[in-house]
Amino acid sequence: MSDLDATLGPSDGALGTGEAAAVASSRAAQAQLKKVKKQKVLLMGKSGSGKSSMRSIIFSNYLARDTRRLGATIDIDLSHVKFLGNLTLNLWDCGGQEAFMENYLSQQRAHVFSNVGVLIYVFDIESRDVERDLATYVNIISALVQYSREAKVFVLIHKMDLIQPAAREAVFDQRVAVVRRKTAEAVAIVRKQKPDLQQQQQQQQQQQLQSPQYNINQHSPYGAASAAAPLGGAIPDIDLDMQLFATSIWDQSLYKAWASIIHDLVPNLSVIETQLASLGVAIDADEILLFERTSFLVVSKWTSREGERNPYGDRFERMSNILKSWKHTCSKFTGTPRNAEQFSEFEYKMGTTFSMFVTKFTTNTYVLVCMAARRPSCSCEWVEWRAWGKRRITVSEQRRVMHLFNVLPGWMLLLWRRDIFPQTFGSGSIVFIRGW
Repeated sequence: MSDLDATLGPSDGALGTGEAAAVASSRAAQAQLKKVKKQKVLLMGKSGSGKSSMRSIIFSNYLARDTRRLGATIDIDLSHVKFLGNLTLNLWDCGGQEAFMENYLSQQRAHVFSNVGVLIYVFDIESRDVERDLATYVNIISALVQYSREAKVFVLIHKMDLIQPAAREAVFDQRVAVVRRKTAEAVAIVRKQKPDLQQQQQQQQQQQLQSPQYNINQHSPYGAASAAAPLGGAIPDIDLDMQLFATSIWDQSLYKAWASIIHDLVPNLSVIETQLASLGVAIDADEILLFERTSFLVVSKWTSREGERNPYGDRFERMSNILKSWKHTCSKFTGTPRNAEQFSEFEYKMGTTFSMFVTKFTTNTYVLVCMAARRPSCSCEWVEWRAWGKRRITVSEQRRVMHLFNVLPGWMLLLWRRDIFPQTFGSGSIVFIRGW
Protein backbone atom coordinates (compact mmCIF):
# COMPACT_ATOMS: atom_id res chain seq x y z
CA MET A 1 0.00 0.00 0.00
CA SER A 2 1.34 3.46 -0.89
CA ASP A 3 1.53 6.41 1.48
CA LEU A 4 -1.27 8.10 -0.43
CA ASP A 5 -3.47 5.03 -0.02
CA ALA A 6 -2.89 5.13 3.72
CA THR A 7 -3.68 8.83 3.82
CA LEU A 8 -6.87 8.71 1.79
CA GLY A 9 -8.22 5.29 2.72
CA PRO A 10 -10.11 6.06 5.95
CA SER A 11 -11.79 9.15 4.47
CA ASP A 12 -13.61 7.51 1.56
CA GLY A 13 -16.86 7.90 3.44
CA ALA A 14 -16.53 11.67 3.32
CA LEU A 15 -16.86 11.61 -0.45
CA GLY A 16 -20.05 11.92 -2.44
CA THR A 17 -21.74 8.93 -4.06
CA GLY A 18 -20.47 9.78 -7.53
CA GLU A 19 -16.92 10.32 -6.35
CA ALA A 20 -16.95 7.10 -4.35
CA ALA A 21 -18.17 5.23 -7.43
CA ALA A 22 -15.38 6.79 -9.48
CA VAL A 23 -12.84 5.68 -6.89
CA ALA A 24 -14.27 2.15 -6.86
CA SER A 25 -14.16 2.03 -10.67
CA SER A 26 -10.57 3.26 -10.66
CA ARG A 27 -9.52 0.63 -8.13
CA ALA A 28 -11.28 -2.11 -10.09
CA ALA A 29 -9.43 -1.03 -13.22
CA GLN A 30 -6.14 -1.11 -11.33
CA ALA A 31 -6.89 -4.61 -10.06
CA GLN A 32 -7.63 -5.73 -13.60
CA LEU A 33 -4.37 -4.25 -14.84
CA LYS A 34 -2.44 -6.20 -12.20
CA LYS A 35 -3.69 -9.55 -13.44
CA VAL A 36 -0.92 -11.57 -15.01
CA LYS A 37 -1.35 -11.92 -18.74
CA LYS A 38 0.40 -14.53 -20.85
CA GLN A 39 0.58 -14.22 -24.60
CA LYS A 40 1.99 -16.96 -26.82
CA VAL A 41 4.19 -15.41 -29.49
CA LEU A 42 5.64 -17.51 -32.31
CA LEU A 43 8.84 -16.26 -33.95
CA MET A 44 9.35 -18.22 -37.16
CA GLY A 45 11.27 -18.05 -40.41
CA LYS A 46 14.04 -19.69 -42.38
CA SER A 47 17.28 -20.56 -40.58
CA GLY A 48 19.65 -17.60 -40.69
CA SER A 49 16.94 -15.03 -41.36
CA GLY A 50 17.81 -13.09 -38.18
CA LYS A 51 15.08 -14.15 -35.72
CA SER A 52 17.30 -14.73 -32.69
CA SER A 53 19.37 -11.64 -33.46
CA MET A 54 16.41 -9.29 -33.33
CA ARG A 55 15.06 -11.00 -30.21
CA SER A 56 18.42 -10.56 -28.47
CA ILE A 57 18.65 -6.89 -29.44
CA ILE A 58 15.15 -6.05 -28.26
CA PHE A 59 14.85 -8.10 -25.07
CA SER A 60 18.43 -8.96 -24.05
CA ASN A 61 20.08 -5.60 -24.79
CA TYR A 62 22.56 -7.01 -27.31
CA LEU A 63 24.38 -4.66 -29.63
CA ALA A 64 23.88 -5.36 -33.33
CA ARG A 65 27.53 -6.32 -33.77
CA ASP A 66 27.32 -8.78 -30.84
CA THR A 67 24.67 -10.90 -32.57
CA ARG A 68 27.29 -12.33 -34.94
CA ARG A 69 28.36 -14.80 -32.29
CA LEU A 70 24.85 -16.23 -31.85
CA GLY A 71 24.46 -19.79 -33.08
CA ALA A 72 21.55 -21.41 -34.86
CA THR A 73 18.44 -22.09 -32.80
CA ILE A 74 17.85 -25.80 -32.18
CA ASP A 75 14.20 -26.85 -32.21
CA ILE A 76 12.27 -24.34 -30.04
CA ASP A 77 13.91 -21.83 -27.71
CA LEU A 78 11.17 -21.02 -25.21
CA SER A 79 11.54 -17.88 -23.08
CA HIS A 80 9.20 -15.96 -20.79
CA VAL A 81 9.74 -12.23 -21.20
CA LYS A 82 8.19 -9.99 -18.56
CA PHE A 83 6.86 -6.81 -20.09
CA LEU A 84 5.30 -3.88 -18.21
CA GLY A 85 5.14 -5.96 -15.06
CA ASN A 86 1.74 -7.57 -15.67
CA LEU A 87 2.31 -8.96 -19.17
CA THR A 88 4.39 -12.07 -19.85
CA LEU A 89 5.39 -12.81 -23.43
CA ASN A 90 5.55 -16.55 -23.93
CA LEU A 91 8.08 -16.26 -26.76
CA TRP A 92 8.69 -19.35 -28.92
CA ASP A 93 11.80 -18.82 -31.05
CA CYS A 94 11.42 -21.68 -33.53
CA GLY A 95 14.47 -23.03 -35.33
CA GLY A 96 14.21 -22.59 -39.08
CA GLN A 97 16.00 -25.68 -40.37
CA GLU A 98 13.86 -27.76 -42.74
CA ALA A 99 13.74 -30.76 -40.41
CA PHE A 100 12.35 -28.62 -37.61
CA MET A 101 9.83 -26.93 -39.90
CA GLU A 102 8.50 -30.29 -41.06
CA ASN A 103 8.18 -31.38 -37.45
CA TYR A 104 6.22 -28.22 -36.52
CA LEU A 105 3.80 -28.85 -39.38
CA SER A 106 3.25 -32.55 -38.68
CA GLN A 107 3.93 -34.14 -35.29
CA GLN A 108 3.91 -30.92 -33.23
CA ARG A 109 1.30 -29.09 -35.31
CA ALA A 110 -1.38 -28.79 -32.62
CA HIS A 111 1.16 -28.16 -29.86
CA VAL A 112 2.94 -25.33 -31.69
CA PHE A 113 0.01 -23.53 -33.32
CA SER A 114 -2.65 -23.74 -30.60
CA ASN A 115 -3.46 -20.70 -28.44
CA VAL A 116 -1.20 -18.35 -30.40
CA GLY A 117 -1.68 -14.62 -29.85
CA VAL A 118 0.85 -13.39 -32.41
CA LEU A 119 2.88 -14.95 -35.22
CA ILE A 120 6.02 -13.08 -36.27
CA TYR A 121 7.32 -14.47 -39.55
CA VAL A 122 10.74 -13.28 -40.76
CA PHE A 123 11.77 -13.31 -44.42
CA ASP A 124 15.42 -12.90 -45.40
CA ILE A 125 15.36 -10.43 -48.28
CA GLU A 126 18.60 -11.92 -49.64
CA SER A 127 17.36 -15.51 -49.66
CA ARG A 128 18.24 -17.42 -52.85
CA ASP A 129 15.33 -19.83 -52.58
CA VAL A 130 12.35 -17.50 -52.37
CA GLU A 131 9.83 -20.02 -53.72
CA ARG A 132 10.65 -22.59 -51.04
CA ASP A 133 10.49 -19.88 -48.36
CA LEU A 134 7.04 -18.85 -49.59
CA ALA A 135 5.83 -22.46 -49.72
CA THR A 136 6.87 -22.92 -46.09
CA TYR A 137 5.13 -19.66 -45.20
CA VAL A 138 1.88 -20.85 -46.79
CA ASN A 139 1.98 -24.05 -44.72
CA ILE A 140 2.69 -22.08 -41.54
CA ILE A 141 -0.24 -19.71 -42.14
CA SER A 142 -2.56 -22.62 -42.91
CA ALA A 143 -1.65 -24.30 -39.63
CA LEU A 144 -2.04 -21.03 -37.73
CA VAL A 145 -5.49 -20.32 -39.15
CA GLN A 146 -6.55 -23.87 -38.36
CA TYR A 147 -5.61 -23.74 -34.66
CA SER A 148 -5.46 -20.03 -33.75
CA ARG A 149 -7.89 -18.21 -35.99
CA GLU A 150 -7.79 -14.98 -33.97
CA ALA A 151 -3.98 -14.68 -34.01
CA LYS A 152 -2.38 -11.59 -35.50
CA VAL A 153 0.38 -11.95 -38.06
CA PHE A 154 3.40 -9.68 -38.41
CA VAL A 155 5.64 -10.29 -41.41
CA LEU A 156 9.12 -8.77 -41.21
CA ILE A 157 11.06 -8.37 -44.45
CA HIS A 158 14.46 -8.45 -42.77
CA LYS A 159 18.04 -7.43 -43.65
CA MET A 160 16.85 -4.51 -45.75
CA ASP A 161 20.19 -2.80 -45.10
CA LEU A 162 21.65 -5.15 -47.74
CA ILE A 163 19.50 -3.49 -50.43
CA GLN A 164 20.64 -0.25 -52.05
CA PRO A 165 18.79 2.69 -50.42
CA ALA A 166 17.33 3.88 -53.72
CA ALA A 167 15.78 0.47 -54.41
CA ARG A 168 14.54 -0.44 -50.92
CA GLU A 169 11.02 0.89 -51.25
CA ALA A 170 10.43 -0.81 -54.60
CA VAL A 171 11.88 -4.13 -53.39
CA PHE A 172 9.79 -3.99 -50.22
CA ASP A 173 6.57 -3.19 -52.10
CA GLN A 174 7.21 -6.07 -54.49
CA ARG A 175 7.78 -8.52 -51.62
CA VAL A 176 4.68 -7.26 -49.80
CA ALA A 177 2.53 -7.98 -52.85
CA VAL A 178 3.91 -11.52 -53.10
CA VAL A 179 3.41 -12.23 -49.38
CA ARG A 180 -0.17 -10.96 -49.44
CA ARG A 181 -0.94 -13.16 -52.43
CA LYS A 182 0.54 -16.21 -50.71
CA THR A 183 -1.37 -15.40 -47.53
CA ALA A 184 -4.61 -15.39 -49.51
CA GLU A 185 -3.67 -18.79 -50.93
CA ALA A 186 -3.11 -20.16 -47.41
CA VAL A 187 -6.48 -18.86 -46.23
CA ALA A 188 -8.15 -20.38 -49.30
CA ILE A 189 -6.66 -23.77 -48.42
CA VAL A 190 -8.19 -23.63 -44.95
CA ARG A 191 -11.55 -22.52 -46.37
CA LYS A 192 -11.63 -25.64 -48.53
CA GLN A 193 -10.96 -27.73 -45.43
CA LYS A 194 -13.63 -25.90 -43.43
CA PRO A 195 -16.36 -28.59 -43.69
CA ASP A 196 -13.87 -31.27 -42.59
CA LEU A 197 -12.77 -29.14 -39.65
CA GLN A 198 -16.39 -28.60 -38.59
CA GLN A 199 -17.05 -32.33 -38.74
CA GLN A 200 -13.93 -32.97 -36.67
CA GLN A 201 -15.07 -30.49 -34.02
CA GLN A 202 -18.54 -32.06 -33.91
CA GLN A 203 -17.03 -35.49 -33.33
CA GLN A 204 -14.86 -34.15 -30.53
CA GLN A 205 -17.86 -32.50 -28.89
CA GLN A 206 -19.93 -35.67 -29.12
CA GLN A 207 -17.12 -37.61 -27.46
CA GLN A 208 -17.05 -35.05 -24.65
CA LEU A 209 -20.81 -35.26 -24.15
CA GLN A 210 -20.71 -39.06 -24.00
CA SER A 211 -17.85 -39.09 -21.50
CA PRO A 212 -19.06 -39.98 -17.97
CA GLN A 213 -16.74 -37.36 -16.46
CA TYR A 214 -18.28 -34.56 -18.54
CA ASN A 215 -20.57 -32.22 -16.60
CA ILE A 216 -22.92 -30.35 -18.94
CA ASN A 217 -23.86 -27.66 -16.46
CA GLN A 218 -20.20 -27.05 -15.64
CA HIS A 219 -19.01 -26.69 -19.24
CA SER A 220 -21.98 -24.76 -20.61
CA PRO A 221 -23.44 -21.72 -18.83
CA TYR A 222 -26.77 -22.26 -20.61
CA GLY A 223 -27.27 -25.91 -19.70
CA ALA A 224 -27.70 -29.06 -21.77
CA ALA A 225 -29.65 -27.47 -24.61
CA SER A 226 -26.79 -25.12 -25.40
CA ALA A 227 -24.09 -27.76 -24.92
CA ALA A 228 -25.77 -30.16 -27.32
CA ALA A 229 -26.38 -27.53 -29.99
CA PRO A 230 -24.93 -28.34 -33.44
CA LEU A 231 -21.67 -26.76 -34.47
CA GLY A 232 -22.70 -25.77 -37.96
CA GLY A 233 -21.57 -22.18 -37.45
CA ALA A 234 -18.78 -22.87 -34.96
CA ILE A 235 -15.99 -22.01 -37.39
CA PRO A 236 -16.46 -18.40 -38.51
CA ASP A 237 -15.21 -16.92 -41.74
CA ILE A 238 -11.47 -16.25 -41.88
CA ASP A 239 -10.28 -12.66 -41.57
CA LEU A 240 -6.53 -12.63 -40.99
CA ASP A 241 -5.07 -9.53 -39.32
CA MET A 242 -1.64 -8.98 -40.92
CA GLN A 243 0.96 -6.20 -40.94
CA LEU A 244 4.26 -6.07 -42.84
CA PHE A 245 7.46 -4.17 -41.99
CA ALA A 246 10.87 -3.64 -43.56
CA THR A 247 13.48 -4.19 -40.84
CA SER A 248 17.20 -4.21 -40.14
CA ILE A 249 19.19 -4.67 -36.93
CA TRP A 250 21.39 -1.72 -37.92
CA ASP A 251 18.77 1.04 -37.71
CA GLN A 252 15.57 2.06 -35.94
CA SER A 253 13.24 0.06 -38.23
CA LEU A 254 13.47 -2.91 -35.86
CA TYR A 255 12.01 -0.83 -33.02
CA LYS A 256 9.12 0.33 -35.19
CA ALA A 257 8.11 -3.24 -36.02
CA TRP A 258 8.42 -4.59 -32.48
CA ALA A 259 6.67 -1.57 -30.97
CA SER A 260 3.70 -2.33 -33.22
CA ILE A 261 3.77 -5.96 -32.11
CA ILE A 262 3.85 -5.05 -28.42
CA HIS A 263 1.18 -2.41 -29.00
CA ASP A 264 -1.28 -5.17 -29.91
CA LEU A 265 -0.34 -7.33 -26.93
CA VAL A 266 -0.64 -4.82 -24.09
CA PRO A 267 -3.98 -5.21 -22.26
CA ASN A 268 -6.13 -2.14 -21.61
CA LEU A 269 -4.00 -0.05 -23.94
CA SER A 270 -6.90 2.32 -24.59
CA VAL A 271 -6.81 3.26 -20.90
CA ILE A 272 -3.13 4.16 -21.15
CA GLU A 273 -3.68 6.21 -24.30
CA THR A 274 -6.59 8.11 -22.75
CA GLN A 275 -4.59 8.98 -19.65
CA LEU A 276 -1.54 10.06 -21.65
CA ALA A 277 -3.80 12.41 -23.61
CA SER A 278 -5.20 13.85 -20.37
CA LEU A 279 -1.69 14.31 -19.01
CA GLY A 280 -0.45 15.93 -22.22
CA VAL A 281 -3.28 18.45 -22.30
CA ALA A 282 -2.87 19.22 -18.60
CA ILE A 283 0.83 20.09 -18.85
CA ASP A 284 0.58 21.70 -22.31
CA ALA A 285 3.11 19.30 -23.82
CA ASP A 286 3.77 18.84 -27.52
CA GLU A 287 4.45 15.13 -27.30
CA ILE A 288 4.60 12.33 -24.72
CA LEU A 289 6.15 8.90 -25.27
CA LEU A 290 5.81 5.98 -22.87
CA PHE A 291 8.70 3.48 -23.08
CA GLU A 292 9.06 0.02 -21.60
CA ARG A 293 11.97 0.16 -19.16
CA THR A 294 14.21 -2.63 -20.50
CA SER A 295 13.58 -2.71 -24.25
CA PHE A 296 12.72 0.99 -24.70
CA LEU A 297 9.94 0.04 -27.07
CA VAL A 298 7.25 2.72 -27.38
CA VAL A 299 4.21 1.34 -25.55
CA SER A 300 2.01 4.36 -26.13
CA LYS A 301 2.30 7.94 -27.33
CA TRP A 302 0.36 11.16 -27.47
CA THR A 303 0.89 14.08 -29.83
CA SER A 304 -0.69 17.53 -29.74
CA ARG A 305 -1.89 19.35 -32.83
CA GLU A 306 1.32 21.34 -32.81
CA GLY A 307 3.36 18.16 -32.47
CA GLU A 308 1.61 16.57 -35.45
CA ARG A 309 3.31 19.14 -37.67
CA ASN A 310 6.65 17.42 -37.03
CA PRO A 311 7.84 16.17 -40.45
CA TYR A 312 9.84 13.22 -39.04
CA GLY A 313 7.44 10.30 -39.06
CA ASP A 314 10.05 7.87 -37.73
CA ARG A 315 10.98 9.99 -34.68
CA PHE A 316 9.42 7.54 -32.20
CA GLU A 317 11.53 4.55 -33.19
CA ARG A 318 14.53 6.86 -33.55
CA MET A 319 14.15 7.87 -29.91
CA SER A 320 13.96 4.19 -28.92
CA ASN A 321 17.20 3.53 -30.77
CA ILE A 322 18.93 6.62 -29.36
CA LEU A 323 17.94 5.91 -25.75
CA LYS A 324 18.93 2.25 -26.07
CA SER A 325 22.33 3.27 -27.46
CA TRP A 326 22.80 5.79 -24.68
CA LYS A 327 21.93 3.11 -22.14
CA HIS A 328 24.64 0.87 -23.62
CA THR A 329 27.13 3.75 -23.39
CA CYS A 330 26.25 4.30 -19.72
CA SER A 331 26.74 0.59 -19.09
CA LYS A 332 30.16 0.66 -20.75
CA PHE A 333 31.47 3.57 -18.66
CA THR A 334 29.88 2.54 -15.35
CA GLY A 335 30.72 -1.15 -15.62
CA THR A 336 27.15 -2.18 -14.78
CA PRO A 337 25.19 -4.94 -16.56
CA ARG A 338 23.30 -3.93 -19.68
CA ASN A 339 19.99 -5.03 -18.20
CA ALA A 340 20.50 -2.83 -15.14
CA GLU A 341 18.75 0.51 -14.74
CA GLN A 342 21.36 2.92 -16.13
CA PHE A 343 19.65 6.23 -15.40
CA SER A 344 16.62 7.64 -13.64
CA GLU A 345 16.11 10.93 -15.46
CA PHE A 346 17.69 13.62 -17.58
CA GLU A 347 16.66 16.91 -19.16
CA TYR A 348 17.71 18.39 -22.50
CA LYS A 349 17.19 21.98 -23.62
CA MET A 350 17.64 23.04 -27.23
CA GLY A 351 18.05 26.79 -26.86
CA THR A 352 14.81 28.55 -27.71
CA THR A 353 13.53 25.64 -29.81
CA PHE A 354 12.25 23.10 -27.31
CA SER A 355 12.92 21.32 -24.04
CA MET A 356 12.49 17.64 -23.23
CA PHE A 357 13.04 15.35 -20.31
CA VAL A 358 13.05 11.60 -19.80
CA THR A 359 12.37 10.18 -16.39
CA LYS A 360 11.29 7.01 -14.67
CA PHE A 361 7.49 6.92 -14.83
CA THR A 362 6.43 3.71 -13.11
CA THR A 363 8.39 0.65 -12.03
CA ASN A 364 8.44 -0.69 -15.59
CA THR A 365 8.30 2.43 -17.75
CA TYR A 366 10.02 5.65 -18.68
CA VAL A 367 8.24 8.72 -19.99
CA LEU A 368 9.58 11.28 -22.44
CA VAL A 369 7.93 14.71 -22.46
CA CYS A 370 8.65 17.28 -25.14
CA MET A 371 7.66 20.90 -24.59
CA ALA A 372 7.92 23.82 -26.97
CA ALA A 373 9.85 26.98 -26.19
CA ARG A 374 6.58 28.90 -25.85
CA ARG A 375 6.38 27.71 -22.24
CA PRO A 376 7.96 30.27 -19.88
CA SER A 377 9.25 27.56 -17.52
CA CYS A 378 9.95 23.88 -18.01
CA SER A 379 11.50 23.22 -14.63
CA CYS A 380 10.09 20.21 -12.82
CA GLU A 381 10.29 19.01 -9.27
CA TRP A 382 9.88 15.32 -8.49
CA VAL A 383 8.21 14.51 -5.19
CA GLU A 384 8.07 11.03 -3.66
CA TRP A 385 4.93 9.62 -2.05
CA ARG A 386 6.61 9.64 1.34
CA ALA A 387 7.13 13.40 1.08
CA TRP A 388 3.46 13.85 0.25
CA GLY A 389 2.49 11.68 3.21
CA LYS A 390 4.14 14.02 5.70
CA ARG A 391 1.15 16.37 5.62
CA ARG A 392 -2.42 15.31 6.31
CA ILE A 393 -4.60 16.77 3.57
CA THR A 394 -8.03 18.21 4.19
CA VAL A 395 -11.39 16.80 3.09
CA SER A 396 -11.75 19.42 0.34
CA GLU A 397 -8.32 18.47 -1.00
CA GLN A 398 -9.36 14.81 -0.89
CA ARG A 399 -12.29 15.65 -3.15
CA ARG A 400 -9.92 17.25 -5.64
CA VAL A 401 -7.65 14.21 -5.44
CA MET A 402 -10.55 11.84 -6.11
CA HIS A 403 -11.61 13.94 -9.07
CA LEU A 404 -8.12 13.51 -10.50
CA PHE A 405 -8.36 9.76 -9.90
CA ASN A 406 -11.19 9.70 -12.43
CA VAL A 407 -8.94 11.42 -14.96
CA LEU A 408 -5.53 9.92 -14.15
CA PRO A 409 -5.70 6.49 -12.44
CA GLY A 410 -3.34 5.93 -9.56
CA TRP A 411 -1.06 3.51 -11.39
CA MET A 412 0.03 6.33 -13.66
CA LEU A 413 1.65 9.66 -13.01
CA LEU A 414 -0.50 12.12 -11.09
CA LEU A 415 -0.17 15.77 -11.96
CA TRP A 416 -0.51 18.44 -9.31
CA ARG A 417 -0.58 21.91 -10.82
CA ARG A 418 0.18 25.10 -8.98
CA ASP A 419 -3.50 26.16 -9.16
CA ILE A 420 -4.57 23.04 -7.18
CA PHE A 421 -2.30 23.14 -4.13
CA PRO A 422 -0.50 26.52 -4.17
CA GLN A 423 -0.29 26.63 -0.38
CA THR A 424 1.68 23.37 -0.39
CA PHE A 425 3.92 23.47 -3.42
CA GLY A 426 4.19 27.17 -4.19
CA SER A 427 3.33 29.01 -7.38
CA GLY A 428 6.56 28.76 -9.36
CA SER A 429 6.72 25.16 -10.51
CA ILE A 430 4.78 22.29 -11.96
CA VAL A 431 5.06 19.28 -9.70
CA PHE A 432 4.84 15.66 -10.81
CA ILE A 433 4.25 12.82 -8.36
CA ARG A 434 5.20 9.31 -9.32
CA GLY A 435 2.40 6.74 -9.45
CA TRP A 436 2.60 3.58 -7.37
